[in-house]
Amino acid sequence: MADLQHRFHSVIAPVISAAHDYDVHIVDGKGSWVTAASGKQYLDFACGIATTNLGHRPDDVVAAAQAQLNKVWHAGGSFLYESIVEAGEAIVSVAPEGLDKVFFMNAGAESVEAAMKLARKVTGRQGIITFRGGFHGRTMGAVTYTTSKAKYREGYHPLLPSTFVTPYPHPFGWGMSQEEANAYALRELEMKFKYEVTPGEIAAFLVEPMQGEGGYYPGSKEFMHALRAIADAHDILLVVDEVQTGFGRTGDWFTSQVYDLRPDVLVVGKAIANGLPLSGVIASSRLLDQWGPGSHGTTFGGNPVSCAAAAAVVQALKPVIPGVPERSEHAFARWNELKADHPSIGDVRGLGLMIGIELVDPNGKPDPAAFGSVGRAALDAGLLILNCGPDSNVIRFIPPLNVTMEDLDAGIDILASAITTHERSSGAFNGAS
Repeated sequence: MADLQHRFHSVIAPVISAAHDYDVHIVDGKGSWVTAASGKQYLDFACGIATTNLGHRPDDVVAAAQAQLNKVWHAGGSFLYESIVEAGEAIVSVAPEGLDKVFFMNAGAESVEAAMKLARKVTGRQGIITFRGGFHGRTMGAVTYTTSKAKYREGYHPLLPSTFVTPYPHPFGWGMSQEEANAYALRELEMKFKYEVTPGEIAAFLVEPMQGEGGYYPGSKEFMHALRAIADAHDILLVVDEVQTGFGRTGDWFTSQVYDLRPDVLVVGKAIANGLPLSGVIASSRLLDQWGPGSHGTTFGGNPVSCAAAAAVVQALKPVIPGVPERSEHAFARWNELKADHPSIGDVRGLGLMIGIELVDPNGKPDPAAFGSVGRAALDAGLLILNCGPDSNVIRFIPPLNVTMEDLDAGIDILASAITTHERSSGAFNGAS
């Protein structure tokens, strides 16, 4: 392990190597579990940042990728091949109504930038409105729209012009009810139009229906429908970033369907191919047919192997997604019980199997050190987890969607024990359980 770490740090840039879970040298993975070089097994509730929704090495997806690998593994736009058509047909078949075409790329950030190019192209407008706490990637264009942590933008100014940031509902952080937070965020958007930019200059709203990196805050159906109404009133495109929330993570194929929401453009990635690099922009033919040849392009987007995996992922998820609500209800019930017993759990929120557990200090303030303590204890006990939020104090509870109830409970038990240990060792919670 020490030798591998030395080799890693000798050749890999440190910009990507600062996470606690890199201390584990993984050699194998199957389902909800990974195996370290030491032989120790870990429950993987990090899921490659909500990417391996079917767990590691799902049989049907592996078979589809291997079959394609034995035929053609790269095209680069030079010729037609079956798997890109099959992936497109599969994905639009489960997309929100009216979104009937897709353009494939490699990663979420790339698709976000493509969606913004599309919006500017077809509307003839330049302004983009994003929402504070949103995460849309870290490439030069995408990081302009990302405000989940200031450090992601540090050192890169000036960013893209004509980008306007407005609040997103954060009820717990603001000490408000969801309804109050929605009303405040919408008032601030109204003030944005009154004092900073007119609606007629805005090409698109770029919004997550549930913020990911920003703290696992659901936007709520009411807030998202209010944005839809404002967009319609001013001919603004509603671009919904479902890179993290898509493909069953929040209880339906997409959170837009959970909310009964009609996006103009849907940005997807992560779980689309269960870990192989693929992302996409999904929209109506009316919009995408205006994006003529040469308006955008990609070398590796829509890779034949990734597309074969994506088509298989859609089929594999069909029997899995109906079981997500039951697992979600069970997990929320357990977490809410734990919240009642643990003062360091300030809030439990989310949708489906995308649950945020916010850790706080005895004064109810965000506690980044708490996640450090809990994360290390969980790792020692055999559970991999990630954090999120501007203070890195929110546990991302994102098990595979097909996790067994036994493994689901095992993961919660490990975290409950880790939280108990944290509270007792901190000495600040007066003998909390």
